[in-house]
Amino acid sequence: MDARIGKKIRAGRLFNQKSGRSLIVAYSHGVLMGPGPGMETLVEIQRMAEAVHEADGLMVTPGMLRYVEDAFVGRDRPSLVIHLDYQSFSRSIRPYEQGATVEMAQIEEVVAAGADAVMTYLYIAYDDPEREKMEIARNARLARACERWGVLLMIEPRSAREATDPGDKTDSQLLAMYCRIAAEIGADIVKCIYAGTTEKMAEVISGCPAPVLVAGGARAAEPQQAFQQAASAIEAGAAGLVFGRNIYQSADPAAAVARYRQIIHGKAA
Repeated sequence: MDARIGKKIRAGRLFNQKSGRSLIVAYSHGVLMGPGPGMETLVEIQRMAEAVHEADGLMVTPGMLRYVEDAFVGRDRPSLVIHLDYQSFSRSIRPYEQGATVEMAQIEEVVAAGADAVMTYLYIAYDDPEREKMEIARNARLARACERWGVLLMIEPRSAREATDPGDKTDSQLLAMYCRIAAEIGADIVKCIYAGTTEKMAEVISGCPAPVLVAGGARAAEPQQAFQQAASAIEAGAAGLVFGRNIYQSADPAAAVARYRQIIHGKAA
């Protein structure tokens, strides 16, 4: 037997077999930002996990999995994606100019829990090149572990200077470089922030050998804006979406999932 078979089987669960694309609901923001709309109480969290069950994947943290485990049980349930990393770059309360990352579980623990994929962050362009080196080494170690255990690795590359240089976040040249680095390290999937236009997103995707899933980012002022961004990402060649707040903070999360599935899968939905 070969661990590559495990990756193939898991990819078949995470990606729609007709469209070849995937919709993952990111429901792990609590570890980055604390309680917020759509995930303030345990009752709300459990209700939300059930509401989005038609997504192809649902991403939660290791500690929250035990509270929502039933959301993954059954053939008509989403693939389990574990948000593996803690990071201190994104929070608005007591923020750092440059944060740090650390994984919250081991790959063998994730596999034992039944996960099909894990997501890690890759922060690049620290003021200190030694920190960048450590991030590369950390993700490379996790990539080799995922290869041994047959679980999919999704890497989200980001600029370590986003707090001081906000333009870095959506700079298409930087995104193209970061995504390529993530693929070269061994990512099976690369999660990428939207570059701003269909054309720029297409440039980023064309330079990345691994399938690119586009992140939803903060909740849009109007739902139609998020739908348009999703459609633009798919037009640009994205293999799907990883959307969180634009789904679980919407007025009707189940309806939002259905709409995004239509955008991503079309008739295959």
